Amino acid sequence: MLGRLASKRLLEIRQAFRQSPQAARSFSTALNYHIDSPDNNPELPWEFTDKNKEKVREILSHYPSNYKQSAVIPLLDLAQQQHGGWLPVSAMNAVAKIIEVAPIRVYEVATFYSMFNRTKVGKYHLLVCGTTPCMIRGSREIEEALLKHLGVKRNEVTKDGLFSVGEMECMGCCVNAPMITVADYSNGSEGYTYNYYEDVTPEKVVEIVEKLRRGEKPPHGTQNPKRVRSGPEGGNATLLSEPKPPPCRDLDAC
Repeated sequence: MLGRLASKRLLEIRQAFRQSPQAARSFSTALNYHIDSPDNNPELPWEFTDKNKEKVREILSHYPSNYKQSAVIPLLDLAQQQHGGWLPVSAMNAVAKIIEVAPIRVYEVATFYSMFNRTKVGKYHLLVCGTTPCMIRGSREIEEALLKHLGVKRNEVTKDGLFSVGEMECMGCCVNAPMITVADYSNGSEGYTYNYYEDVTPEKVVEIVEKLRRGEKPPHGTQNPKRVRSGPEGGNATLLSEPKPPPCRDLDAC
């Protein structure tokens, strides 16, 4: 009885996904759910380019031959770069074949890590940090400014295919909060970059978007002209001289 109810519910979910691609995003299970589509199904051929096959061999050389599966993350990352920022199931299958594991082992990794996108993203994929320090410093306003300016919802792609906006958890720039990162897939795996833009404001992120649209490369790092990297605004007020080592570092003095 319970089995029939579960099967019925699963069928209902499948039908909902097929009727509306956007419906998938309304279910928490959509993150690790796959439905075949014309541009994402295991029947579509997929393989690494000749240049990337060289990179594959170089990546595999870092691991013992009986531990090829340890290369799954860098190989998926390379496949995602080649495929314009997202991983179709056929690319995952290609990686599984290279590292000689069952495809499910690759799917487990691709569905676990948020760095892997399993639906299309823009050539410039904008990720807003949503963790507490950035949220306190205005990351929600940053995201709202981006979505409003681009006319999309979170995880949607603009009509010209250039931009998409997502959320990422802590990216380690809490001292320069709020921040975004831009994954640039506009030039394939050869020109792929992943840059941090820190100390941003709603106005500044719109400015960054428009520079990217024009094909420019906005300077990354802190966007506050009064700061140098992660230093305090206006420069140091303390610790102005070279620090002296403690006496115990001098073996003769210990």
